[in-house]
Amino acid sequence: MWALFVTCFASVGVRAKQIAIVIDDIGYHQRDLEFLSLPGQLTYSILPHTPYSQIFATLASQSNKELLLHIPMQALNGKELGPGALTLNMTKEQLQQTLGTALATLPQVKGVNNHMGSALTQKSQAMKWTMEVLKKRHLYFLDSRTTDLSQAQNAANFLGVANIGRQVFLDNITTTEQLQLRLNELKQQATEHSFAIAIAHPYPETINFLRHAIPELTKQGFELVPVSQLVERKYIQLAQSDGKVGNAR
Repeated sequence: MWALFVTCFASVGVRAKQIAIVIDDIGYHQRDLEFLSLPGQLTYSILPHTPYSQIFATLASQSNKELLLHIPMQALNGKELGPGALTLNMTKEQLQQTLGTALATLPQVKGVNNHMGSALTQKSQAMKWTMEVLKKRHLYFLDSRTTDLSQAQNAANFLGVANIGRQVFLDNITTTEQLQLRLNELKQQATEHSFAIAIAHPYPETINFLRHAIPELTKQGFELVPVSQLVERKYIQLAQSDGKVGNAR
């Protein structure tokens, strides 16, 4: 599937300075629905089995917004994970069944990213079990990168699952100054590497900031795109890089 995307994208070319912004942690609160009013091609990551997951997914799909499953994974800090969580004590069958059940509740999603997971994503075997499910369903994986020791993308590469990692957490600190600082970091990453991904959360401060920041991004020459478009772009660049190496031999 991804080889076809690469061929199609390469034939039409891609623009420079593309940005994807993912709004994580969607589903617990009615106020999360307000984020659908933001302009541009944002991507939304929905927590499974939450009170507003279904209505959000339905409304987002009607607006042609890209969706991810935000699957809870065990963290090092012992925080409560919520329903549908993948944990270290699960067998392969338990983990894959839990993930499959969560995916079945949100058939609209194009990919999966981890909610927390600083413990589980370090485990190669658990990540391979996870990627086996994604491979069968032709879904991509976005590594939220809650730990520098994550094995998620290595496991995805091993099993041939399309994957990508985030560069910036936009709103760990929700003051306007810090939000702007993180956005500037995101723009710098996109300028240097031609694309970049940020993760944000459904905070009131974040939505207020993005209402003004998103139109400014467009004026500054950045293109806001769904994460899947950057996954495709990643593999185009890898294919082009391999081609250059091959021609140099």
